[in-house]
Amino acid sequence: MLAGGGYVDPVTQEIIEGKLLATVDEMGIVMARTSMSPVIYEVLDFACGVLTAEGELAAQMNGITLFTGTFGTQVKGLLARFGADLVDGDVLLTNDPYAGGTHACDFAVVKPIFHKGRLVAHAINVAHYLDVGGSVPGSLAPNATSVFQEGLRLPGVRIARGDRFCDDILQIIRENVRLPEIALGDLTAQMATVRVAARRIGEIADKYGADTLAHAFENLLTASERLSRAAIAALPDGTYSAEDVIDGDGVNPDPIPVRVSVTIAGDQITADFTGCPPSVAGPINCARGALQSAVRTIVKALVGPQAPSNEGWFRPLTVIAPPGTLFTAEKPAPTGWYYEGSVHASELVWKALAPLMPSRFSAGSYSSLCVVYISGVDEAGQPFIHIEPQHGGWGASEGRDGANALIALTDGDTYNYSVEAIEARFPVRVRRYALNVEGGVGAGRRRGGFGIIREYEILGETASAYCSFGRTETAPWGIDGGADGSPNRLEIVPADATETRRLGREPHIPLAQGDVVRIITGGGGGWGPAQERETEHVRRDITHGLLTEAAARQLYGYQGETP
Repeated sequence: MLAGGGYVDPVTQEIIEGKLLATVDEMGIVMARTSMSPVIYEVLDFACGVLTAEGELAAQMNGITLFTGTFGTQVKGLLARFGADLVDGDVLLTNDPYAGGTHACDFAVVKPIFHKGRLVAHAINVAHYLDVGGSVPGSLAPNATSVFQEGLRLPGVRIARGDRFCDDILQIIRENVRLPEIALGDLTAQMATVRVAARRIGEIADKYGADTLAHAFENLLTASERLSRAAIAALPDGTYSAEDVIDGDGVNPDPIPVRVSVTIAGDQITADFTGCPPSVAGPINCARGALQSAVRTIVKALVGPQAPSNEGWFRPLTVIAPPGTLFTAEKPAPTGWYYEGSVHASELVWKALAPLMPSRFSAGSYSSLCVVYISGVDEAGQPFIHIEPQHGGWGASEGRDGANALIALTDGDTYNYSVEAIEARFPVRVRRYALNVEGGVGAGRRRGGFGIIREYEILGETASAYCSFGRTETAPWGIDGGADGSPNRLEIVPADATETRRLGREPHIPLAQGDVVRIITGGGGGWGPAQERETEHVRRDITHGLLTEAAARQLYGYQGETP
């Protein structure tokens, strides 16, 4: 017997835990194979999970890490709304950022799972929709000043009764989005995933009983809590602080200072964001649910990065933040680009804790997802919307150089498009995809990782774009004498060879045939003094084309080959 739950023999406990993980993985496979949006089946911008009857996360597939802390809040919000009115066959939908969600484009589909009339679990799938209406194609206007400019919100509705779609809700969605066939196709795919989960959970309950399933849930959470508390207790008590700057909000370009204090006391950890600014005019705000997820991402990296995620890991965590701040936005503050704000919450906690775990945490990374939306009409006369997160350079750790071309901290197990897929799907040509060697990285005993350069040539007669890049002015931070990294930026190279434009957060970029959209992501910060870098490491970077001899002499005092 494990403390906190009823008796389940160890073999059965292990089998049920394995079945839960297999269930969420199966949900992910079904979603990737049946969805219609390339941002889902190529980028994998979605996540699936199974929760207890009370709404505690029990298992989650590898996916968007920032959804880790939203699942439970969203399900508990739906339980509070519907309560005893829920029946077997109901499926619920919410995309409300102020009720535990992220932004309106992330649709959360939740199926309460019943066994012999008893509510035993919930299945959830959260996926990013290409468009949910609003003022611009893709719904994420970088200069939005109100959530009402960011598209359709359905804050807790029943989309199915008896496992059959409610036509009225489908009609509302169909008439409010720019790509209705794709949106409804993705919704159908989400429905398929939660049905899969219901079948698998039903099989567990049929074989072992609903009581055993409930006990196994609690034993799993209790065991993870115990591991988490032990990992925290092994760290030195104290308060660790960090500060950073966000480079504008999309409406006002002024820098936005943010800060956190992280306190470790025994086996508990508290992240306090008191002192951060009020919600800003532009859409980089995040609501409390996204803040919780942002902090949980880092705590999980601290206490158990390789273990499957569940609610138990986060029971020792408290997040403090006054309402109405940049990180706890309230209606009607815009949250479309919430990940540009929430990643700074993650990085603040990361920065505060990095000295405690130098082998696991690193110096600052490029942070921003560096997303560009490109939209227009293809050669068949059909509208298209292309969205893609970009990879960049991560910071060095105490013993290793930073990772090159890795997805941003908030996005987890997601990808960019293969060149073949993007050219087949959209009227663009990928002209270049390379490491951003020219931009450089933070020098140090261990150097930062390299960002990327990715160029899209516009093939259609007309198109437009918009973007919201963070860290365009404030570079990723170095640690222990390591140099700062390099910033992100977007460049527009006109076909007529007129002046190249450099942009960061831009609401409207007109594009013509032959124009080139060049995305440049930054390099990570360094760790330790550059003068302490071993000659063989400097020589290796020169040999691999990552560093010129001139730069090696300037940054590291490199003297060339020994005669």
